[in-house]
Amino acid sequence: MAQQPDTPQDIWISWDQYNKLIEQLALTIYKSGWEFDQIICLARGGMRVGDVLSRLYRIPLAILSASSYRENAGKDQGQLDIAPYISMAYGSPEGRVLLVDDMVDTGLTFGKVRGHLLSAYPRITELRSAVVWWKSHSVVSPDYHAQYLENNPWIHQPFESYDTLTLNELRHAHNRD
Repeated sequence: MAQQPDTPQDIWISWDQYNKLIEQLALTIYKSGWEFDQIICLARGGMRVGDVLSRLYRIPLAILSASSYRENAGKDQGQLDIAPYISMAYGSPEGRVLLVDDMVDTGLTFGKVRGHLLSAYPRITELRSAVVWWKSHSVVSPDYHAQYLENNPWIHQPFESYDTLTLNELRHAHNRD
């Protein structure tokens, strides 16, 4: 499917653009000189970002599920649900932690998750945040970002085509019985 043209209300991100923005974010963090012990990514949007950063920095990745965009194909923000546990290979979050997501939109999720982590995990000594996109209407400011968006457009990420694709459609596209 061809990529749509950007408008003030919508931007369309290709896989190549997406990967380059994550790499740009990695370099922004690197140039800051800040060293961290752990990465916690927010599922689902922050998982790809967290995975790449974890590989580049060779630092363990933990996953925290938090969800508030479930209505209207993920476009309407509702009540925030934060999972009671963090998925990680061993231990619990401690030391200097980098919290990663794809974007900070309103900032409500990021702010509440930050408060939750600092309250639930007192061994976290420093918590900084990194996102690919920072929208100007956000009530919080991330420590690191790849792109600042002044007019708060809707971001169409390359993997979102799977949100509406059915397995039957996929089967037909691959000519499978």
